[in-house]
Amino acid sequence: MPDLRLLGVSGSLRRESNNTALLRTLQDSMPAGVEMSVKILHGIPLYDQDLENGGTPQAVREFRAEIEASDGLIICSPEYNCGMPGVLKNALDWASRPSSASPMKGKPVLIVTSSPAFTGGVRAQAQLREVLTGMLARVIVWPQVVIAGVHGKVQNGRLADEATLQFLRDAVGGLAAEISLLPRSLPASVRT
Repeated sequence: MPDLRLLGVSGSLRRESNNTALLRTLQDSMPAGVEMSVKILHGIPLYDQDLENGGTPQAVREFRAEIEASDGLIICSPEYNCGMPGVLKNALDWASRPSSASPMKGKPVLIVTSSPAFTGGVRAQAQLREVLTGMLARVIVWPQVVIAGVHGKVQNGRLADEATLQFLRDAVGGLAAEISLLPRSLPASVRT
């Protein structure tokens, strides 16, 4: 049984997603005692309170359960039109409900953004930080993890740039350190 269970959430649905490739590569290079599963956001319907009131969809219940079962999240997102993708914002909106019992409340989160551009998705990074803070998630204090020129660093579905991989590993170390500061006896949903 691992000491830490992380959930990597890809902000892209694309089959050849660079963000999913980053998470898969990171998944294979976790430090001892740390395990990470990767979540692709397929099947989560658009948020609709009427739909929620009629019974939360199965895909949403599964996503919330995966968040709850994890000790922390790594959200890896592209930047679309100067912001985060709608599919990611939608999933986070579902995960934030109900606000009093959201599995995101107090959950340590590492944000990773990437882009073919030299900015590495900094605007999506800022939006994600704001949304996660509004959800009462615990965005870790760490230098921004932005990966510029990602299209040249991913080859055959894997991150091939060793310096970038080390940068990601260091950030995972920061997330693990943040998680270690939290009381382990409390359920993740009430850690603050």
